[in-house]
Amino acid sequence: MALNNYVTRILNAPSEVPAEDWDALLDQEADPSPFMRHAYLCALHHSGGATAPTGWQPRFVTLWKGAQLCAACPLYLKSHSYGEYVFDWAWANAHEQHGLAYYPKALVAVPFTPVPGARLLALDGSARSALVAALLQFTKQASLSSLHLLFAQPQDVAACEQAGMMLRHTVQFHWNNANYRDFDHFLSGLQQEKRKKIRQERRKVVEAGVHFRQAQGRAISRNDWDFFYRCYERTYREHGNPPYLNRDFFQRMATDMPEHWLLFVAQREGRDMACSLIALDPDHGVAYGRYWGAIERVDCLHFEACYYQPIEWCIRHGIHRFEGGAQGEHKMARALLPVQTTSAHWLAHPAFADAVQRFLEREGEGIEHYLEHLTQRSPLRATSTKVEPAAVIIDNEQTPLPRDQV
Repeated sequence: MALNNYVTRILNAPSEVPAEDWDALLDQEADPSPFMRHAYLCALHHSGGATAPTGWQPRFVTLWKGAQLCAACPLYLKSHSYGEYVFDWAWANAHEQHGLAYYPKALVAVPFTPVPGARLLALDGSARSALVAALLQFTKQASLSSLHLLFAQPQDVAACEQAGMMLRHTVQFHWNNANYRDFDHFLSGLQQEKRKKIRQERRKVVEAGVHFRQAQGRAISRNDWDFFYRCYERTYREHGNPPYLNRDFFQRMATDMPEHWLLFVAQREGRDMACSLIALDPDHGVAYGRYWGAIERVDCLHFEACYYQPIEWCIRHGIHRFEGGAQGEHKMARALLPVQTTSAHWLAHPAFADAVQRFLEREGEGIEHYLEHLTQRSPLRATSTKVEPAAVIIDNEQTPLPRDQV
């Protein structure tokens, strides 16, 4: 279909988009991430993680002028709401109770990956607005219940809001590097109680005889990846669920995107017993906490593997930001501070759209109170440089699945 002088093509797999064209659009975005790279999305698809049988039917939307790709985004038709981390179970239940189908719905997101960043790849603002219009047109023509765009960058949010989509905010916790010299310098900026707690937690791990080794990029061996997956799978099984991602996906990461991964492996008495996997965007100085697992239990090992080891590594390597993943106010005690993330939503049924809008307005009434609560609990010393948390909205809905994030 044609829209604003663009030709819109709906594609059935990420591999149908030329990799160099997709990544060229991504590279010019203000907030790219490795999770939006062509190789990452293809790995999700070709490993079977994000495909129609798993409830993620790809319908990638692309806008063209001749042979030039001007805008694109990953669109999925979802038959459920798992693996999204912006919870709309109540909206789905309300539709069902009134005899209306909520699924399939249209979703613009990176499957299983609640990392903020670019979602609408575009040459310019005009192309971005046209892409939003194409998404809405597709959703209406396909008679879908709704369109959702998750964890978007500000430019995407503005284009969605201009098109009449409703905004919803959630909170994550990120650590920022204030040019720390070393881990002790970082601790010096925290309140005494927090410094003491962190030192106690780290001491418990050392006294348990645990030490860490690191492997990055192609130095992560096949045995390392096998051990990581053993831990990752076990974590999911312990929560009564199969993992979202299979071993083939991580093999594709090792082959196609090795430079974006860092592995911390905990060892005791010469054997590997836990690990955490961190994603890297070395060009933009960002690290992302992603997965963790253990085959032995040691008090405070999770904090050491998932926060302290990565933060220490980020300080040594000049990484500006470490994103700790979705949910988890306990991260504040480790100096990961709250930031706002935003999603955009459109519902086809006018009455339900009105009800959701009222819900979001009521939800927003908790912003100031929650912000004050988080600010009062800041782990930073009063004399240290403060990073003020952004406004956030409380998300009261729950998900029955375990978190991917560390």
